[in-house]
Amino acid sequence: MPDDEKTPGELRWRWDESVPLRWLLVDEYTMGEPDTAIAACADIDGLFVDVPPGPSADGVGCPDVFEESVLRPAMLLGCRPEPPLRRALDALARGAGNPGGALWRRRILASVFSVADDGTATSVGASLQASVADVRPSVLGDGLLDVAFDAAIADPIPAEARQIWELWRAGRPAEPGGWARYDRETRLQWASAALFHHPRDTPDKPSGTVYHLDGRDVTDIEGFYCAIGEAVNGPGGYFGWNLGALHDCTLGGWGAARPFKLVWHDFAVARSRWVSVSVPDAEVLDITVDQVLQWLAEDGVEVVSR
Repeated sequence: MPDDEKTPGELRWRWDESVPLRWLLVDEYTMGEPDTAIAACADIDGLFVDVPPGPSADGVGCPDVFEESVLRPAMLLGCRPEPPLRRALDALARGAGNPGGALWRRRILASVFSVADDGTATSVGASLQASVADVRPSVLGDGLLDVAFDAAIADPIPAEARQIWELWRAGRPAEPGGWARYDRETRLQWASAALFHHPRDTPDKPSGTVYHLDGRDVTDIEGFYCAIGEAVNGPGGYFGWNLGALHDCTLGGWGAARPFKLVWHDFAVARSRWVSVSVPDAEVLDITVDQVLQWLAEDGVEVVSR
């Protein structure tokens, strides 16, 4: 059961079941009402999706909009329904055309949260807007259900990022460089997970602070986002995951107050191995290491390469 005195991003959840319930659906959309838990479950089929190859609007392999062919209706596996979902299941049981069985009663609108080992619930940026289509007892535990819906998860996560979210369950990464072993697309998902886990109430370090960026594995813009996040905010830290977000972070509120100095160690790696990315139909056609240096300088960041 949740501690109702906290917001969903801060909740500590205490499960009665022996089955780990790792995902939480929350209604954040009802105007004038507090956020409400809809269901907790062991897994969500359709939350992580295999990504077909092909560039996105950002020029990397993770598309901004998943093709319909890779999406499938969502299913909650090992689900413990809370009152909103129980009402939808009751409507399904009553049947359309019968009292209390209207189709609209089966519909839910929920944001998806990941529940860490300490009970903290963190948004993953995905949502579910769908109606209950079927239900059956779950093999994952007594009293748990598998609940099927008639629509897919909105803004699903690339399948390669599942291991990153699983890593964060045990707490923020303790060692730097965990992102380095991943390819470009998965590095971007690392930076995304770092964003969702970024503590919002941490004050910026003073202007004039010197940050040290480990550049041994910075061979692309995605690696740079991961590395500068660690430089400013420690292992698993966040400081931008696209160009607009990087600019916003330099304005303050994300760990560093400008002006500040960034010492880029092993800069020669980026100079010799940086993979430039083309962004079609955009003002910036190629993101090069020199472009990054220019943007940082314009935002009041002094970069010292070593």
